[in-house]
Amino acid sequence: MRSVLLPSLALWVGCCSWGALAKQGLPLRRPTAPPTATGLPTLQLPPRSSNHRTSYQPGLGAKRQQKERSGGCGRERLGSRRGHGPGLAGLGTVEQAMPSLPASCLLAQAAIACGNVKMKHVPALTDPGLTTLHLPENEIATISAHTFLGLPNLEWLDLSKNKLDSRGLHPHAFKNLTRLKRLNLDGNSLSTVPALPASLQELKLNDNLLQGLQRSSFRGLSQLLTLEVEGNQLHDGNVSPLAFQPFQRLLYLRLDRNQLRAIPPGLPASLQELHLGTNLIEEVTEHTLSGCHSLSVLVLSNNQLQEDRLAPRAWIDLPKLETLDLSHNRLVHVPSFLPRGLQRLMLHHNLIERIPGYVFAHMKPGLEFLHLSHNKLRADGIHAVSFWGLRTSLAELLLDHNQLQAIPRGLLGLKGLQVLHLSYNKIRHVPLNSICDTRVAQDSNLISTRLENNLIDRRRIPPTAFSCIRAYHSVVLQPQQGEEGS
Repeated sequence: MRSVLLPSLALWVGCCSWGALAKQGLPLRRPTAPPTATGLPTLQLPPRSSNHRTSYQPGLGAKRQQKERSGGCGRERLGSRRGHGPGLAGLGTVEQAMPSLPASCLLAQAAIACGNVKMKHVPALTDPGLTTLHLPENEIATISAHTFLGLPNLEWLDLSKNKLDSRGLHPHAFKNLTRLKRLNLDGNSLSTVPALPASLQELKLNDNLLQGLQRSSFRGLSQLLTLEVEGNQLHDGNVSPLAFQPFQRLLYLRLDRNQLRAIPPGLPASLQELHLGTNLIEEVTEHTLSGCHSLSVLVLSNNQLQEDRLAPRAWIDLPKLETLDLSHNRLVHVPSFLPRGLQRLMLHHNLIERIPGYVFAHMKPGLEFLHLSHNKLRADGIHAVSFWGLRTSLAELLLDHNQLQAIPRGLLGLKGLQVLHLSYNKIRHVPLNSICDTRVAQDSNLISTRLENNLIDRRRIPPTAFSCIRAYHSVVLQPQQGEEGS
């Protein structure tokens, strides 16, 4: 049985909004046939000659292409998929080629999308040319071993937010999909990882009921690049140290919103991003991340970390780490022995009272972004050498929502600073030479300086306190506590 011939679609790798695709001028269409006895329309194609060929051309407007396909007769003539036969000769009835689909489904060459249409079963498709099938937000509860037998070239399958559990999903449901690259099973009720084809590059299992990751859970998935297992029931006792062993190329791993108390062992050396936010992690040992030399992003936000449970060499030997998120933990001072190449450090919503002197001095080329909002910093917790090493690199310093009684020392030395937030503190004065050095005739790089909601008497601010800032509107001083906003 030959494939149904549909207009072509250029798919953006991360795209999930078909409305957005339509806005780009891609010729999506919906089934237009009258309803059948079941209330669902069937797709009907008009007769045409077998030598008529057409395809979507980038840059050619959808209306113009629609007109060209119509042949001047007001009926759409659909061309064959590139590389899948010379037209419709010998196709047979439409009902044989394509089952009934809801009228709100979107169709394009090599792609079908039926999202949120109350579909209870995967349609019995037989189409070797179909590469993309999106069926999110439906009511699909069972998938048999034969469901995808007619789609041997499927590359992208989205079954997110359905009603699948491990009993309703046949163990071999995906066995014949030897070209499948992307599989989205988010928002179902799966308790185990199903058997998966070795071709897979992206796997999403967020918000399921996974009871663990075993040695065999990802068997054969040596090509996987992205794995997301956020929002499941994973803890230290049900994640095997060998679970990640099959991964030879994994770049991105998301394990947020589980019950992990430690970073899982056995992480692949290829890993570049590791997300472990919203767990119960209490410590980072010296050897947990020692093999992750390619790691550039590490997120440990919303855990239970304290500095005495961070090993001195926990991440000092991660040469490529650029982003470290330790926000929403229980730290009382900025950790020492930070990775040398770190550029972005998030420490907001902790209990930090102190920035030790020279804590950033070893960094090359130096931090660009330092987020310390919502802590317990006081003026005596920041020293003149607290920001040593960040003279030319630091562009954003966020110190709002602390307990600072004065402008912190050391700010004049931050020559690359562009954003400075000191709002919602207890600052009473803006002394001369605290923000701008009036002794030097040089403009500042500051483009945003926020000092609102402090205790500053604006009438007592020296006239030249902000003289180095080129745009005065970038300095926000109103309202102060006890004043009405203007």
